[in-house]
Amino acid sequence: MTPDQFHAIGRRKTSVARVYLRPGNGRWVVNGRSLEDYFPRRVLQQSASQPFDVTDTLGRFDTTVRVEGGGIRGQADAIRLGVARALVKSDEDLRGRLRAATLLTRDPRMVERKKYGRPKARKRFQFSKR
Repeated sequence: MTPDQFHAIGRRKTSVARVYLRPGNGRWVVNGRSLEDYFPRRVLQQSASQPFDVTDTLGRFDTTVRVEGGGIRGQADAIRLGVARALVKSDEDLRGRLRAATLLTRDPRMVERKKYGRPKARKRFQFSKR
C-alpha cells in the first residue's frame, strides 16, 4: 500500500520549502498561487520543476508548496530540493538519477556574517597612513 501523499523539506540560503506531492496530473500550487504566477521568470519555473524532468515524472504528481524566507532564487532552489526528496520517498528507484543530476545535495553556501570594526563581512574601511 502506498501513501496518498509524500512530504519533504528543502532549504537554500535562508529559504525553507515544505513540499507535498500527491498523485495527479501535474498541477502546481505555491503559497496559494500557480507556479507561473509565483515565479514569473521561466528559468525559476524550470529550476523548481527540474527533478520531474530528470526522472520523467512530469505530470504524474500534483505539487503543493509552502515556501518562506530568502529571495525568489533561493526559494526556487529550496523547492527543487524538496521536490527531489519527495520523489525519492515516492519511489526509491529514482534516487540514482536524482543523485547523478546533483539534485539531492543541499547547497551549503550561506551569507557570511558581518564582523565588528568592518563595514561588511570582509570589506575594510579605507586605510589612512596619517
